[in-house]
Amino acid sequence: MHMFSVEHGFYGGHGIVGAQVSLGTGLAFKHKYTGDGGVCLAYFGDGAANQGQVYESFNMAELWKLPIIFVIENNQYAMGTSVNRASAEDQLYRRGESFRIPGMQVDGMDVLAVHGAAKVALERVRGGKGPVLLELKTYRYRGHSMSDPAKYRSREEVQAVREKSDPIELLKKELEAAGVSEDELKTLEKDIRRIVQDAADFAEQAPEPELFELYTDVLVEQY
Repeated sequence: MHMFSVEHGFYGGHGIVGAQVSLGTGLAFKHKYTGDGGVCLAYFGDGAANQGQVYESFNMAELWKLPIIFVIENNQYAMGTSVNRASAEDQLYRRGESFRIPGMQVDGMDVLAVHGAAKVALERVRGGKGPVLLELKTYRYRGHSMSDPAKYRSREEVQAVREKSDPIELLKKELEAAGVSEDELKTLEKDIRRIVQDAADFAEQAPEPELFELYTDVLVEQY
């Protein structure tokens, strides 16, 4: 099940690894074709970065100077293999160089660093200079799925990242330094927990869809 909302310009996740990159390039083509000023952000991981369709998309995006930012969320282990073992070039921000696409490597655990890099990328793309590649160096604490025991790394490594680089804790310190009170932060955290809990409750308590919904928005061609 993937989140999807045309209303909010969010075109969902995709089960085929890397498929969203070529779809995102198509969305960027639409923005350029209609001249609506839109920019597409296509997110994919370090594992998907080795897919062939990604590089076909890079080539077309640069040829046509499409308004798209390719965002590689490098959690360093893909589904379970270290990026150093899976990628001949593990500095993923360089992956666009042969297509003349500039790249930036960013600390994906630092909210302000990501915000700053996104502003720079958006300014270039909106200026009609073509695509930009952002590599966000991040980390996931849990396994790729419920069936992943994550034995390819140590508990000590995960704990060290949690203690030194957790993005929420780092941002909390930034907010405190900017004068946000502890009470304000506690109120904010309560609000966020309530939103998440409400969403989880809705998902668990919502009734199963009717059987006929299997065919909703599905094109059936007759021959």
